[in-house]
Amino acid sequence: MRLTPTAEEAAFRDEVRGFLADSLPAALSHRVKHGLSVSRDDLQAWQAVLQARGWLAPNWPEEHGGTGWGVMRRHIFDLECRLANAPQTHGFNFGMLGPAIVRFGSEAQKSYYLPRILRGEDWWCQGYSEPEAGSDLASLRTRAERDGDDYLVNGGKIWTSFAEQANRIFCLVRTDPDAKPQQGISFLLIDLDSPGIEIRPLLAMNGRRLWNQVIFDDVRVPVDNRLGEENRGWTVAKRLLGDERIMVSRVSENKRLLALLQEVAAAEPCAGGLLIDDGEFRRRIAGLERRLTALEMSSLRLLSQAEAGRPIGAEPSMLKLLGSQLVQAMDEALCAAVGYFTAPDNREYLFHGANEQPLGPAHAVALMSNYLHHRGFTIAGGSTEVQYNILAKQTLEL
Repeated sequence: MRLTPTAEEAAFRDEVRGFLADSLPAALSHRVKHGLSVSRDDLQAWQAVLQARGWLAPNWPEEHGGTGWGVMRRHIFDLECRLANAPQTHGFNFGMLGPAIVRFGSEAQKSYYLPRILRGEDWWCQGYSEPEAGSDLASLRTRAERDGDDYLVNGGKIWTSFAEQANRIFCLVRTDPDAKPQQGISFLLIDLDSPGIEIRPLLAMNGRRLWNQVIFDDVRVPVDNRLGEENRGWTVAKRLLGDERIMVSRVSENKRLLALLQEVAAAEPCAGGLLIDDGEFRRRIAGLERRLTALEMSSLRLLSQAEAGRPIGAEPSMLKLLGSQLVQAMDEALCAAVGYFTAPDNREYLFHGANEQPLGPAHAVALMSNYLHHRGFTIAGGSTEVQYNILAKQTLEL
């Protein structure tokens, strides 16, 4: 296991830092740092900067417009971007669907969809979960029945992030109701402008429209829009999720939050001095730093295994579990640091364009909103209970 970068990796890290210092707009970095909303136009503009540098799709092969980087370079790039408070690129486009099309798409699908993603012409969302099929995704009920050269899709998806901004959705649908649950599912690429689609908003605890419910009523989808073989969509979905599972530790986000916590503690008054000088709070920060160091070392061990081509077991479930819990612990410390300035309801300022300035310092404005949003981190991408079950079965053999 390597715990320090090679000379080549250190040079790459410095190159990324220099690029971010020169190219990341200060106003955009400020919004990300303080938890303010980033518009789609702002994100598209930043993605265009990355594309001009050739760094927009870190896990795509070079022949399809990606970087061709290995997992260690991807980790370094992600870490430096998060520490610089750069906005994260649209994950459904670059981290999920793009690699799936590279792996399972026809030549026509590759030549059509991949350039559109890189140019920012398509904005994808994910249609997996349903009201009665969340953690048990294989029990999904959205149907796709063959009708000539089309499928007729009926049913609904829920917790669909960014559907209100997207123009396309990739969906798991049931094409053979008589097959075993995981063997009768297909993977469809659907235009959200198709007749028969309704998108309903779902608001998060912080008042932000983070999710949606997407309803399909006799929606026609060309058979040519199927990714992979009919009734083999589960294979596509597993590969799509598996490609990213070693990057789920949230080490980069936790490092960003730790840096913010240290900065906030150095600015907040406490008993005639500063909070950073308070012994009890310093011990709290030190405890979080120790947890983060352990998480990072475990993550580097896993990345080293992947880079060497060795098989990965259930360890990603452990990293996902611990990383998500650590984000929540960072949030709790940040809210404790600013005290009563977490109390005001700033949702109108944060999400709806209100120009009345919030109370308190700038670093306090979005802390409670982020706290509420991050409560879902131990659910999204595999709930805590599911991760415990995976570890119990695959690692402890219970």
